[in-house]
Amino acid sequence: MTLSLYVPTPSPLHRLHPVTKLAGLVALVLAAFVVDAPAYLLPLGVIVAVLLVVAGALPVVRRFRTLFVLVFVFTLVVWTFFFKTVFVPTRAGFEFGLSTAIRLDTFLATGLLFLATTRVEEIAYALGRLGVPYKIGFVLTLAFRLVPLFFDAAGTIVQAQRCRGLRMDEGGVIVRLRRFVPVIVPVFVGALRRADRMAMALELRGFNSGRTRTTYLRARPAGRDVVAGLAALGVMVSYLALWVHGLGVLAR
Repeated sequence: MTLSLYVPTPSPLHRLHPVTKLAGLVALVLAAFVVDAPAYLLPLGVIVAVLLVVAGALPVVRRFRTLFVLVFVFTLVVWTFFFKTVFVPTRAGFEFGLSTAIRLDTFLATGLLFLATTRVEEIAYALGRLGVPYKIGFVLTLAFRLVPLFFDAAGTIVQAQRCRGLRMDEGGVIVRLRRFVPVIVPVFVGALRRADRMAMALELRGFNSGRTRTTYLRARPAGRDVVAGLAALGVMVSYLALWVHGLGVLAR
C-alpha cells in the first residue's frame, strides 16, 4: 500500500491551479472555524464530502476511516460529559461536542481533499507564487516527502526484526514497548543519515546560493479557477457574515 495521499485522477479539482486549491483549503477551514452550530457546520461537511467524491479520493478516506470515527466519538463523549460539570451529561455539552466533532472531521476531510488533489511540487509552487520564501516552502513540503519514507523504513525494519524472531504482539504493555526499541533506533539512525545526505545534496545544488529560485512547474489559471475561486470565496464570506451577525454561534 502506498503511503502517498495523492490520487492521480483526472478530475476537475486536480486540474485547478495550485494557488486556487490552496486558497480553497484556507477558505473551507476558515468557514468551519467561525461557526459553532451543527446546523451550519453540517452543510460545510457535506460540501467537502461531495468534493471528495468528485476528486475520486474515497480510497484515501477509507484509509483514515478509523481516525474519523475516533475523533468524532471521543470529541462528542468528552465534551458531553466534561463541558461544565464532571461526569454529568448536559444538552449544552452535547451540542458543543457535536459541533466540535463535525468541525474536526471537516478539518481532517478538507486536508485529505487538498493532499489527494495536489502534488508536493504543486504545494511548493503555490507557496512560491504567494510570495513565501523558498526556504520556508521547502521546509513545509519536506514533511510530506519524509514522513512516508520514515513509515516505509519502519515497516521494512519491523518485517526484518520479525524474521529474526521478534514478537511484537505478545506480552504486556511494558514488554511490547521494550520490543519497539530495536525498531525505533534504526529508524532514527536512518533518519540522521538521510538528513546528512540531503544536506550535502542541497549544498551541491546551491540551495544557499542566494540566487532567484526557478521551478520546472508552469501552471496557468483558467476559467475553472475563476469559478472555483468565486465559489470558495462565496462560502467563506457567507460564513464570516454569519459570524459577524452572531448567527451559528452556540450559547455558552
